[in-house]
Amino acid sequence: MRLAAILLAAVLAAGSTPPAKPGPRDKCPVCGMFVARYPDWLAGAVLRDGSRRWFDGAKDLLKFWLDPGRYLPGLGRADLASAFVTDYYALAPVPLGEAFFVLGSDVYGPMGKELVPFARRAEAEEFLRDHRGQRILKLDEVTPELLRGLDQ
Repeated sequence: MRLAAILLAAVLAAGSTPPAKPGPRDKCPVCGMFVARYPDWLAGAVLRDGSRRWFDGAKDLLKFWLDPGRYLPGLGRADLASAFVTDYYALAPVPLGEAFFVLGSDVYGPMGKELVPFARRAEAEEFLRDHRGQRILKLDEVTPELLRGLDQ
């Protein structure tokens, strides 16, 4: 048990998310969908207390990341330790701050229009060309207004 706690602390300190899977009853706190049904779009956040929240795509994770108290009252940005999204091609976790997001493509996620995440900029650029994307964004370029626009 002590070794597991040490490993978790080391992973959180490194800013990445330990590998894990949501259970069949885990729901996205933003939209209420069962996230295990969408493993190719899975995103997650680890809170400072070690608990996790799962999301059915990058868009809902980003809504939560920008305003966690809206979805879990009493929670603030300081309560969030790390987060990840799933690379569209590799289907592997990517730390949220390292991901490249393609906006405005012809590929839809579980909740419709989606920010499609990639670990590498070159793959995001290829996807943008192949799927008529509008532009590539990093985390600091994502705003609540941009996310609201995806829901319209």
